[in-house]
Amino acid sequence: MERRTFLTGLIAAGVAQAKMTGPIPMGLNTYCLRSLRWNDAQHLDYCASQKLDAIFLQDSLDPKKDVPTHWKWVRDRAKELGLHLQTGGSGVMPRSPEEFENSVRTMRRNIERAAAMGSPLMRVVLASERASFPPGPVEQHMETAVKLFRAVRTQAMDANVKIAVEVHKDLLAWQHKTVIETAGKEFVGTYLDTGNPVFTMEDPYEVVETLGPYALTLHLRDSVVFNHPDGIAVQWVPLGEGTVDFPKIVARAREICKPLHIFIKPITGRPPHIHRIYDDAYWSTWRDVKARDFSRFLALAKKGRPYEGHVVIEDLYQRPIPPHFLAAVQYQQREHMERSIAYARKTLGLGVRS
Repeated sequence: MERRTFLTGLIAAGVAQAKMTGPIPMGLNTYCLRSLRWNDAQHLDYCASQKLDAIFLQDSLDPKKDVPTHWKWVRDRAKELGLHLQTGGSGVMPRSPEEFENSVRTMRRNIERAAAMGSPLMRVVLASERASFPPGPVEQHMETAVKLFRAVRTQAMDANVKIAVEVHKDLLAWQHKTVIETAGKEFVGTYLDTGNPVFTMEDPYEVVETLGPYALTLHLRDSVVFNHPDGIAVQWVPLGEGTVDFPKIVARAREICKPLHIFIKPITGRPPHIHRIYDDAYWSTWRDVKARDFSRFLALAKKGRPYEGHVVIEDLYQRPIPPHFLAAVQYQQREHMERSIAYARKTLGLGVRS
């Protein structure tokens, strides 16, 4: 056999291995139901009632969330209900060099918790948004992230738990990819979220294209993206009701992602965010955006329009829901979740049990 033929065969075999065939197991992300204030048991039972295959336990509100005996209970209950479980922590970027070791200790604790719950991964977020990074250039924060991950490499690999870095509102897709490859693909991968790229002025499909091969888990969240007098507006909406082409995204994920679970993650009830692209000062934060990527985001905005569905705008970031709006937001979060699950089943063909 010629060397070229042999290598071509290896490449083809690798591509075939990466493809997902047959029904893709589906779950939900519990963060989307946070206003209900459910404990872990209630979330597990709800997922089972919806005939889902999995649960992503994110930012648990359970009063026992830090108790090791509770971790074992969650693992056993998920297994009893036939649910694949994934979980993790939240932000890990230290605000100063003195806080680095605290971040390492937090990650170690979260790896221990994930392993005890039977999760194959441990979710991390670098920063809630780019403005939340400590002072310094983005490259510096990327280096800090790599250093953090390498500090817990042995523990993660011994526990058979991979670090899943969420696609958030901080790094661009190519920067996210660089962090993973530099830290080590053998224990670090992507928590691929389709809702956050619109906040970094990226087309979610292109982010899936870039990071799909590194994905450990895929979370679907829809957005409307549309032109605004001050720039470009983005807003999260129920799955299938926005500008993003999810049949195209899922089809591409089947081709380039290794077998994984897809989680439904509608976060709604928040006002539009405006990218003030006509203001020169705005670009001081986004000097690393590539022209090609931005042009695709512009094309996405050109075909979008404001959301015309009924929505209660009272789920404001880091602000409590006013008591007189709480019942409406609770109803909305559950109804939008179930609407999104129905779309995922009917239009995207997701789910094994269903």
